[in-house]
Amino acid sequence: TQTRAMHSRTLRLATRKSLLAWAQSSWVAKQIELHNPDLRVELVGIETRGDQIQDVPLQQIEGKDFFVAELDEALRTNTADLSVHSMKDLSLERPSEFTLAAVPPREVPHDVVFFSAHARLRLDAGEPLRIGTSSPRRLENLPAFLARALPRSSSGKPLRIEWVEIRGNVNTRLGRLHEPLNGARALEGVVLAFAGIQRLFDDSAGRKALLTLLHNVRWMVLPLKECPTAPAQGALAVECRSDDAQAIHALAKLHDPASARSAATERELLQRWGGGCHQRFGATALAHPTLGDLLYIRGKLPAGTHISETRWKTQGRPKGRVAWNGKEWRARGQEELLTPALPDLTGKMVFVTHWRALHPKLSIGALRQSRVWTSGTGSWFKLAEKGVWVEGCAENLGFDWLLPLLQRDALGLGTSK
Repeated sequence: TQTRAMHSRTLRLATRKSLLAWAQSSWVAKQIELHNPDLRVELVGIETRGDQIQDVPLQQIEGKDFFVAELDEALRTNTADLSVHSMKDLSLERPSEFTLAAVPPREVPHDVVFFSAHARLRLDAGEPLRIGTSSPRRLENLPAFLARALPRSSSGKPLRIEWVEIRGNVNTRLGRLHEPLNGARALEGVVLAFAGIQRLFDDSAGRKALLTLLHNVRWMVLPLKECPTAPAQGALAVECRSDDAQAIHALAKLHDPASARSAATERELLQRWGGGCHQRFGATALAHPTLGDLLYIRGKLPAGTHISETRWKTQGRPKGRVAWNGKEWRARGQEELLTPALPDLTGKMVFVTHWRALHPKLSIGALRQSRVWTSGTGSWFKLAEKGVWVEGCAENLGFDWLLPLLQRDALGLGTSK
């Protein structure tokens, strides 16, 4: 016991004070202690410039490292030994006095649009949906996607969206969905990163706040091909001083090479095209177990040119496989095999493998009260035309690929098989 005490050390971890930052830093602290029993971690709360300035979009604030500079100073002055960042907030060039010692396993990278309980009523009435985001990237890709993904109005009136500048932490933004309907602060939608929602849900204080804020809201998890995320979104970066060998050794046990590789692939595009909060393109890399490495890129480059690209690295594309579309199947008179009238599915999760597999007269009504997911955006858009609210899709990568996302408990789907 005396020998162990002599070698023990308390590491001070610098973190922002927001509910989300504290939750993800607490998770990192627990992982460090789990993998290093002789170490203890103490959180040191620090307020950054990005936290202090809440009424100005980040792209209008001069300088950079809005959420990082004060944490760097804490390391530099020995006020802290470690710092935790959302990697998407880090500039590409970091001071040599600091070391990126760990990239823990990455959380789900997707963006999510949360809609208020009365959003569907406004859709059906042809009234505009007020959606909050300050991200140029999201504003570049989201409008065209939502025009096809949101359910069509029962009145036949065209979709109208008003985009609203919004800043603040996760709970502040979600709170705007619960404002009085005609109030000046009321919003019908806000765009957030799924990773932040799940990390809050993994924290006891965060979960308590979210259970109220997510009550009666509708989800829409954005497909990565149509709406790729900020490079390295969902990945954490844990830094320490480059001369702190003990901290480097301790943090190495948290490092996930696959997560680090995907984040680095995305950030290479920032190096090539320019980064920061002004960027209007998204990039998300995936490692599919059978298809190989995929990289989705979409948006507008600094030169003003549009890009929409999927880069696929694999040993060879599957041969002799054709995607089922139901045309020949229906032509052979097999419509009796269509999914018949569905039972009461209100609030339950339904996975639609293809829109043509549904009986057009008997199934659609039941799906309008369900939590619907599809195999890809093709079926998503077809169901949206019929007035069905779709929450997300497997992006034609297979249900097995989608399952880990569906099992994230923040979604509340209770999917286990």
